[in-house]
Amino acid sequence: MQNAGKPRLSLLRIVEMNIGFFGLQFSFGLQQANMGPIYGFLGAEEATMPLLWLAGPMTGLIVQPIIGAMSDRTASRFGRRTPYFLIGAIICSISLFLMPYSSALWMAASLLWILDAGNNITMEPYRAYVADRLVPDQRSVGFLTQSAFTGLAQTLSYLAPTLLTSFVAKDVLDANGIPVVVKIAFIIGAILSISTIVWSVWRVPELPMSDAERAELEAKPLTPRATFAEIGSAIRDMPKPMRQLALAMLCQWYAMFAYWQYITFAVGRSLYNTTDPSSAAFREATLTTQQAGALYNFIAFLGALLLIPVVRKLGARLTHAFCLTASGIAMLLIPGVETPAALFVLMLGIGIGWAGMMGNTYVMLADAIPPERNGIYMGIFNMFIVIPMLIQTLTMPLFYSPLLGGDPRNVLLLGGGLMILGAFATMFVDAGRPVPKVVQPQAT
Repeated sequence: MQNAGKPRLSLLRIVEMNIGFFGLQFSFGLQQANMGPIYGFLGAEEATMPLLWLAGPMTGLIVQPIIGAMSDRTASRFGRRTPYFLIGAIICSISLFLMPYSSALWMAASLLWILDAGNNITMEPYRAYVADRLVPDQRSVGFLTQSAFTGLAQTLSYLAPTLLTSFVAKDVLDANGIPVVVKIAFIIGAILSISTIVWSVWRVPELPMSDAERAELEAKPLTPRATFAEIGSAIRDMPKPMRQLALAMLCQWYAMFAYWQYITFAVGRSLYNTTDPSSAAFREATLTTQQAGALYNFIAFLGALLLIPVVRKLGARLTHAFCLTASGIAMLLIPGVETPAALFVLMLGIGIGWAGMMGNTYVMLADAIPPERNGIYMGIFNMFIVIPMLIQTLTMPLFYSPLLGGDPRNVLLLGGGLMILGAFATMFVDAGRPVPKVVQPQAT
């Protein structure tokens, strides 16, 4: 569906259609950079920290396949995907605004559940929208542009509290112990979440459906029973390359989720010799980690743009294996750093890996799935992200102390090994090979 007569888009239009992803990923960046410290400020223990991150994997597991299937069957006057963008963005904005006012762990954790639900309502319809709107040979540009916006948005979200210290002292705290600079950063995120989505759907609206397409959609009932039946059917009919991606996705997302949860605590030990979240040294560690996160996301922003010609020449599969290897080596080396400068150098590897994770896997996926099922398969593919996160959340508290010595630096060592294993698994995926050049016949 929506392939015949589909217009090619200019690079500017591809950029504009992905601006909404900037706001969405600014929200994710705020979570990655600040939820661990916020939980620490509110008294959470390191060993049980992953349980407070359950919101992301659980809402993704439940929400995204359902929303993906529903968006495939939606025929509103606003389009198939647009209603979900807007509803999700409104939920995100409200949750981001309220998050830094949390006065207790239960309140912060509850708001994270709502925030992640909003993000997940938006995420997979957005990816399906890109696959819908672009002709096949432009999809790599579309998804890598999304990856670039991910890097840029998360660069700024990680860096926001540091930049705000130019106006508000970093040690100025609210009554709940959360720095005021964090509060302001979340308010900025709330504004960006809705405004960028509105810009994208206004500037690059969805393609109008033909009468035949609309009739086909209207023949498919948008009911819970039909939706769950469609999810079951799609899982049974899942293309082989998509199944082959499962192991690589398990390794890379288990590793990255653990990295986000423990990097601040690892830097606190390595560089600032502190384990006390209420100390000034831990606040320094938090800012250093946010600066490092901004750097790796900026590298991901540039890297995603540079990967566009690389993927065309080498294919997404080989390129992704290289990206994961670079990230794995960096994670293995981070626990031994002794200066912030050394930490920042290693962000090169983390950034390259992150660029690949946000772009290459979707290039491989888009080539393997039928276009009329873009929404549901994008939603199901998110299960390949959230199930590893869920496994990490439930298993890490079990062996954090007995196997990893209660040391967050050992979590990063585990993550590095898993990233390299994921690179090896990627090479067995039957997708993402170089696209052969099409030789145009000469005019006679």
